[in-house]
Parts: sequence; C-alpha cells; structure tokens
Amino acid sequence: MVVSGPRPRPAGPTRRQAFAWCREYTRAHQENFAVVTWLLPRELRLHFYAIYAFCRSTDDLGDEAEGDRLALLNRRERELRLCYEGMRDSPLFVALGATIDRFAIPSDPFLRLIEANRMDQRKSRFATYDDLLFYCEHSATPVGRMVLYVLGYRDDGRQRLADATCLGLQLANFWQDVGVDAAKGRIYVPQEDLARFGVDESELFGRRASPAFRELMRFEVGKARALFAEGARLERLVDRRARLDVRLFRLGGEAVLDAIEAAGYDVLHERPTIPRVKRAWMALANAVRVKTGL
Repeated sequence: MVVSGPRPRPAGPTRRQAFAWCREYTRAHQENFAVVTWLLPRELRLHFYAIYAFCRSTDDLGDEAEGDRLALLNRRERELRLCYEGMRDSPLFVALGATIDRFAIPSDPFLRLIEANRMDQRKSRFATYDDLLFYCEHSATPVGRMVLYVLGYRDDGRQRLADATCLGLQLANFWQDVGVDAAKGRIYVPQEDLARFGVDESELFGRRASPAFRELMRFEVGKARALFAEGARLERLVDRRARLDVRLFRLGGEAVLDAIEAAGYDVLHERPTIPRVKRAWMALANAVRVKTGL
C-alpha cells in the first residue's frame, strides 16, 4: 500500500511573470495618459504598474463585477492582509508584495481604497462637499500617497500636495461622468450644491442641461481647478526624472476640465473627452519641458 502525503502546493508566478502581468494589465486599461512614461527611472516602472493594477482592479470589483461586490471586496481585503503576511499567490499580489517590501508602504492607503469601493455599495448621494471630500480621501488620495512612497517621499508636505492633485483628479472624473453616473442612479454632485443652484435631480436623470445646471458645473469645475493649482507645487519637489509623470496626472485632469468647459458645461448629453492627438501632444511637450528644466 502506497501512502501519499499531501499534494505539493502549485508554485505561484515568479516575480518577473507577476510584474509582466501587471504591465500588460496596465497597458490594456489606462485611459487619458500613459501611467508610466519613458522618463521615469527604469527601476521604478514595474512598481508603478503593480500599484496601478491593484487600484484599477479594485475599482473594477466595486464598479463592474458580477455577483456580490461586497463579498468580492472583502475577499480583496483578505488577500491584501495575507500579502502583508508574506502569502502571495496571484500575479497581482506577487508583484504588489515586492513593491510593498521594497518601499515599506503601509497598508493604510490600500485598505482605504478598498473601503471607498465598499462605500460605493452603500451610498449614492453626498449631502455636503465635506462628505464628498471624505469619500475622496478613501478613493483618491491613497493613490497619490502610494506613488510618493515609490518615489521615495514620506513627508507630510509632499503628501498634502499629492492629496490636492488626487482630489482634483477625482472631482474632474466625477464632473466628466455626471450623466454616466446618473444613469446608474448615482450622484456625486453634493446635495447642498444642487440646492444652491436650484437644480433638481430629475434634470440629471432626464439629461436636461438647463442654464442653472451649467452654472452649477462651472462652480464645481472651479473647485477642481483650485485643487490642481495647489497640487502643482509638488512637481518641483520630486525627482526630475519622475516630474513628467506627476505633471501629466495634473494636466490630464485639467484637460478633462477644459473639455467640460468647451462643451458649455453640458456633461449630460455627451461625456466630454480628451482627443487622442491632444493627449499625445501634451505628453511630448511636457517631456521636452522636463528635459530642458523649464
């Protein structure tokens, strides 16, 4: 009689395979700008891919996954906690674990991002602007802090500036997608602002861009522009080789705001987008600017 012991556990992906998976995932999902540019130090690029893959895939669990999204997000949290304990089986967590180890990234920003997606399952309205900012402190600012950790910065000053840029990016996305979100029964425009401008929710659901609605969006776009102006100071406080990537995050958000303005603040009939040619030109122009120190 042959007595067999427990079957050996299948080997997970190698670190090289895991980072390659994150790179391909990122390239397939990135939108307005390349997440990683050629100016970024080569040794950091794969770590940016790992962070993006975690953030984007977590958002997809909260926005698009079939089935019980809260259960899926709870599972994501368990996987993250196991990753911090050194148990990493999937390509995502093998790569992310290597990034966490190298840069000593705490778990808080990752956990806050997961919690933001839980909030999305429970909440579809925000009474005040402060309520919306609290949500953004879970959905947006953790990403900027992850980026800073990889760049080697842990100080409060840079983190606050990164927070401003990330808040601006999140608001720009919200204002770009007012019509899209309304179709899903979700409204990110604060209720206090709707009341201030005399805009009823039915206008959003009915896709009627009244003069009052356009003024409301002008007001909201102004808030995002102020955040980008504050966050722009970060660009001179990071390594010159990473400056283009940091700058393009801001410029991408400002370009979305420009597109909203060009549409007369009507984000209900059609979602404003950035033309591909403009995206490429902005990236090239700013690459030259960074290289020449302007």
